[in-house]
Amino acid sequence: MIHYTCDCCKRKIDADDELRYIVRLEVYAALDPSEEADDDRDHLQEIQEVLERLDDPQEAEACSEVYHQQRFDLCSECRDQYVQDPLGRPLTAQVNFSQN
Repeated sequence: MIHYTCDCCKRKIDADDELRYIVRLEVYAALDPSEEADDDRDHLQEIQEVLERLDDPQEAEACSEVYHQQRFDLCSECRDQYVQDPLGRPLTAQVNFSQN
């Protein structure tokens, strides 16, 4: 039997009595397409070159700066907190007072 633990509060999630929520986090560089798109490029060759560079540790580190993915299991309470504030900002930063 598989046991799940909330990645936020570290509480065991009982699969029989409680829902388990999965948060998938994906961070990637926003690369804007160049204005001069070269339609004559060999895309398969470019992919092959990228795959070959992945074996190089320095290239792998550079790739981690461009793309990062994580997965978290959350209990229902932590899910509610996450949905309310996914970036974890302090509550004082969310309040906008007028300039009276």
